[in-house]
Amino acid sequence: MRSHEVDFKLYGDDMQFVEIELDPKETVVAEAGAMMMMDQDITMETIFGDGSKNGGSKLFGAAKRMLTGESLFMTAFTNDGYNKQKVSFASPYPGKIIPVDLAQIGGKLVCQKDAFLCAAKGVSIGIDFRKKLGVGFFGGEGFILQKLEGDGLCFIHAGGTIVKKELDPGEKLRVDTGCLVAMTKDINYNIEFVGGVKNSLFGGEGLFLASLTGPGSVWIQSLPFSRLASRVFASAPQVAGDGRDEGSILGSLGSLFER
Repeated sequence: MRSHEVDFKLYGDDMQFVEIELDPKETVVAEAGAMMMMDQDITMETIFGDGSKNGGSKLFGAAKRMLTGESLFMTAFTNDGYNKQKVSFASPYPGKIIPVDLAQIGGKLVCQKDAFLCAAKGVSIGIDFRKKLGVGFFGGEGFILQKLEGDGLCFIHAGGTIVKKELDPGEKLRVDTGCLVAMTKDINYNIEFVGGVKNSLFGGEGLFLASLTGPGSVWIQSLPFSRLASRVFASAPQVAGDGRDEGSILGSLGSLFER
């Protein structure tokens, strides 16, 4: 099945959303809860899986999505009017939205489990099983990553600033395991031990790095959501009401006089 051909426009810088323009009867499929706004002739339908297959395979597609930690359901937005209509989708945390034309990268993109935002109908959203034990246990994303296949446009999102690196055959790039967003199908993905006692114990970069070997393209994020969440959690008051003295000149000492 050939994917629908949709037009799009990105808005914003660090808190982006993407506006998809649909011709009559065109459809875009998105993660549940990603929709921001839509025109009056856009109809919304909750579906099993990604809607790219028919029959019993719908349930199988939904089950595969459960393995990646995603919802059983997705939402399809169709233009049921006679003119062009628009629907917009927003990323769930600060970062960038990356449009990828699967037809230009060999028909397949492998990405982290929560990276997918939306795609033209016809793009298959499945799982990519990592068979290597090192990648599964220490890769940061486990044995299972998302796999987007087809010949249409898809949109992924990630935290902070996104950089795309083009790797030549045999060229290797080592990155923090949490910073890897996506890669093309020919990239060889493995895990390397950092090495050295001081590096392992005091380097602050963890014990393992992701090793990416070309040829192909990789997308790297500067701020993984897990890193942002850990910093927020570390700074949050551990007991309700502990933050009441934050504006005080005395700081935490001020709380001694309030008891």
